[in-house]
Amino acid sequence: MLDLTVHSVGFSPVKGTRHLPLERLELDERGPVGDRSWCFVDVAARRVLRTVQHPSLIAVVAAATGGALELTLPDGDRAGGVPELTGETLTCDYWGRPVGLALTDGPHSALASRFLGHDVRLAAAPRGGVVFAAPVTVVGTASLRDLAEAVGRPVEAARLRATLVVETDEPYVEDTWLGAEVAVGDATLRIGATVPRCAVVDHHPETGVRDLRLLQALARSRPTNAAGEPVLGVYAEVERPGTIAAAMPRNHA
Repeated sequence: MLDLTVHSVGFSPVKGTRHLPLERLELDERGPVGDRSWCFVDVAARRVLRTVQHPSLIAVVAAATGGALELTLPDGDRAGGVPELTGETLTCDYWGRPVGLALTDGPHSALASRFLGHDVRLAAAPRGGVVFAAPVTVVGTASLRDLAEAVGRPVEAARLRATLVVETDEPYVEDTWLGAEVAVGDATLRIGATVPRCAVVDHHPETGVRDLRLLQALARSRPTNAAGEPVLGVYAEVERPGTIAAAMPRNHA
């Protein structure tokens, strides 16, 4: 079994909002506890808002503490408190599968609607309901360094929205881990497929502004899947739950 050194950990409690660095991460059998527990939905279209279609969501900071959720906009405007479930449910299509969501009412939805310029509702999502594939994604530090050399500037880990960044010496060595068990903290993961990348990686991880042609660089240098999407990093499932602590401070890029 590979024993990996964790460089940083992170996720977002609300799908599409800023990917936040964390001091530690709790993994249960279904993945990171608290990851994408909430999402915004366009009720009329019965659609979950996704980052690739609404990159401005990246500029919204979502922080969950206990049952409370606080949203902060770039201008400093905020909405907080425990989201109020209305009892309404909405089934949305999420990448070809139906997901039942519990709608809320209150300041969170109003704030997001004002920011996005159209009506949206905050909804509670079931565990894994608005996660594209496996619950954990892993990328190596050597891969990030190699990409930085290719594009001529640092590539922030948060740009890739990876759950775990691990210390590596060889770029893209993650590709060789498929099917392997790896130890991270006191948890164990089973590595799955490589992660296909989309245009989200071209957007700044704090502002959401498109500021880099990283997807183009990946397409030139990396293998692609059947859909023609370049891959970077790997998916993983939790074999043994546990706690993972970040080696780097929370303000480290």
